[in-house]
Amino acid sequence: MIASTFFAASLLSGGFLSPTVLLILVFVMIPVSLWAQFRVSSTYNKNAAIPSRGGITGKEAAEAVMNRAGITDVTIEITDGHLTDHYDPINKQLVLSAENYNGTSLAALGVAAHEAGHAIQHKVGYSMLHLRMALVPATNFVSRAVPILMLAGFFLARGLTGMFLDIAIICYAVITLFQLVTLPVEFDASRRAKVQLVELGILDRDEMGGVEETLDAAALTYVAAFVSSLLYLLYLISARRD
Repeated sequence: MIASTFFAASLLSGGFLSPTVLLILVFVMIPVSLWAQFRVSSTYNKNAAIPSRGGITGKEAAEAVMNRAGITDVTIEITDGHLTDHYDPINKQLVLSAENYNGTSLAALGVAAHEAGHAIQHKVGYSMLHLRMALVPATNFVSRAVPILMLAGFFLARGLTGMFLDIAIICYAVITLFQLVTLPVEFDASRRAKVQLVELGILDRDEMGGVEETLDAAALTYVAAFVSSLLYLLYLISARRD
């Protein structure tokens, strides 16, 4: 999201309005992002309409997964919004949207177990999760710098050049690294979720198709974000060399 917003603003600034940028925007970044968002939304909605045979809720599934892993210091909270589910390692909270907290669908159980997978990563000291946590302060800082760079690119006659371009490259290098590290973290959490749902008897094996489809679609959004940031970072680097 940050990458695509900054990219569009750069176009409006006039500094990067070139055939290369337009080709990347029109044929790669926008289609990939839109397709990933459509895919996760349609797949989730499809499997949210399929109730699990056991009738267990997302909250109960998350509790079962964490209990099996010996996790007793993580609370499960409910929040508003659609697909706002996340694991907060700082406050040790597993936060589920109302539809997944109370839901008994294949999608709800998959999402809840996925977030519990992050809690397991935290407990066992999964290295990539800790690396992502370490990158959060720097990522938050450069993300706040991006709007300033957008304004600079808009007001400068030649767009982002010199020092401003160097800062933009650093910002996108950090953001791209963060999104790269996020990929194994998310894929590993989904892997752990799939295993636990079956081994705990929460879902039968023939129900796992809906869970796998939902989690795989969600993973595409992280892949799309990484690809978009990487492409824009490469473009900034190429602009620096010109």
